[in-house]
Amino acid sequence: MTEIRPAVPSDSERLLEIYGYYVKNTAISFEYDVPSLDEFKSRIVSITNRYPYLVALCDGKIEGYAYAGVFKNRTAYDRSCETTVYVDKNAQRQGIGKALYAALERELKKIGILNMYACIAYPDKDDEYLTKNSERFHARMGFTKVGEFHKCGYKFGRWYDMIWMEKLIGEHNNETVRTE
Repeated sequence: MTEIRPAVPSDSERLLEIYGYYVKNTAISFEYDVPSLDEFKSRIVSITNRYPYLVALCDGKIEGYAYAGVFKNRTAYDRSCETTVYVDKNAQRQGIGKALYAALERELKKIGILNMYACIAYPDKDDEYLTKNSERFHARMGFTKVGEFHKCGYKFGRWYDMIWMEKLIGEHNNETVRTE
């Protein structure tokens, strides 16, 4: 049974353990260095000031997390967000990512978000550092590919593409728009 709850700064050590694997061993994250624990805690605090940041627990252990963040830092984009999900490398394909994204989407709707975007590292062909699994996961979650940047990320001595995927989760009408 997967339990989803809001992340708190004290979750940082376990979340960083999950994320650190992807930084050190994959091109899923384009970061080269694992952030410090203090940096990671500050990221959680900063994100939760405005957006949901969720963790998934299986038998009491955090096995994944998902959060939303600023899509673009301009007021006109306030109803859009960028989403992120990571699942422990040993807990994949158990529905944790799906449960996290479903919960994240519910929380985003509550705060008036209408568009979810995912920025995904993308290989020309699968290799030992990066596969197309994230694109396939997001497609199963209802996202569609809306853009591709070629050879924009360099990690492990090779170039990777980056794609953007989008999911519209709310009704776009003038009632949802804040006027100045």
